[in-house]
Amino acid sequence: MAAKRPRPRDVGLLLGGLSPGLHNAITDLDGVLVGHETVIRGEGPLQPGSGPFRTGVTVIKPHPGNVFREKVPAATFVMNGFGKSVGFPQIDELGVLESPVGLTGTLNVGLVADGLVQHALEQNPDIGIRTSSFNPVVGECNDGQLSDLQGRPVTQAHVLSALAAATSGPVAEGVVGAGTGMVLYGFKGGIGTASRVLPEQLGGYAVGVLVLGNFGQREQLVIAGVPVGRELRGWEPVPEQPESGSIMVVVATDAPMLDRPLRRMARRAPLGLARTGSIAGHGSGDFIIAFSTNPKIPHEPAGHLLEVQQVVETGALINALFQAVVEATEEAVISALFASETVVGRDGMIRHGLPLDLTLDLLRGAGALES
Repeated sequence: MAAKRPRPRDVGLLLGGLSPGLHNAITDLDGVLVGHETVIRGEGPLQPGSGPFRTGVTVIKPHPGNVFREKVPAATFVMNGFGKSVGFPQIDELGVLESPVGLTGTLNVGLVADGLVQHALEQNPDIGIRTSSFNPVVGECNDGQLSDLQGRPVTQAHVLSALAAATSGPVAEGVVGAGTGMVLYGFKGGIGTASRVLPEQLGGYAVGVLVLGNFGQREQLVIAGVPVGRELRGWEPVPEQPESGSIMVVVATDAPMLDRPLRRMARRAPLGLARTGSIAGHGSGDFIIAFSTNPKIPHEPAGHLLEVQQVVETGALINALFQAVVEATEEAVISALFASETVVGRDGMIRHGLPLDLTLDLLRGAGALES
């Protein structure tokens, strides 16, 4: 079995000035859970509708309970709308998230939404009968370079399994779940995550980010300010393709916020993407969803008023939260690259994992690694 690839901080690559949380993951937010189901099946030539498959589903639960009954404040930001997300308009209208967030390959979106609906109905048999309907939330990236899109192998059972397996603690990254067939800056991409914790004098709040990375051309890749992609342009060259793909960014915080400041948080995530070289090209769908675990919003409030606290949107605290989003987004993208090993997909298509030895030599030569 191949040795596990290191995370950026394991090799002295420190991105940004704020400290990470215990696991340097979105699950550093108390109660946030992540689950994956991976679908790898078949080899050789593409048989549309039958494989090979390199895909899956990833779910992010904002808390372990019933999210429909205990919603969380949320907001979205679409930097580039070349994508097929589900559920974003209602979040923007009502300012709450009432579903786990599902991530998957493009043509699996409806299937994942169906799984989330089934899960919600099992928890809430009164949906659509004695209470309101339900808004599943799903984001996607196109994994068609490596997987058979038309086959749509992700099933309701995969979604329910990912939800049941969702845990706190360290998060599996790279070629797992929704990240299985993704390509990032011409290298193998996938799931990445990171977190930041504010100093105690600013409340000690945490910000966690999880990305599904599937965008960019090789020569655009920048790591810690070093043009790594340009330097690796000739290494195991891949056919030049237009800037197409996508990224889904999920931002979580425990700072008390409603949708308006959360939308401001979401709008800072593209600054982290830009640090890695992203230009949000024409064919790249760039979607961000941000939620707070504090407060919970009851589905059926006891009265007409809801008393909540919210961070002051001026001064050092909000600026530190913005910084945390930028830094964690940048590191989550780089962590996805570090974690992703080489994958052979349909038609024998190879997408190599980032060559870490060469990358670290470049970063070391530029003084970007801590000793």
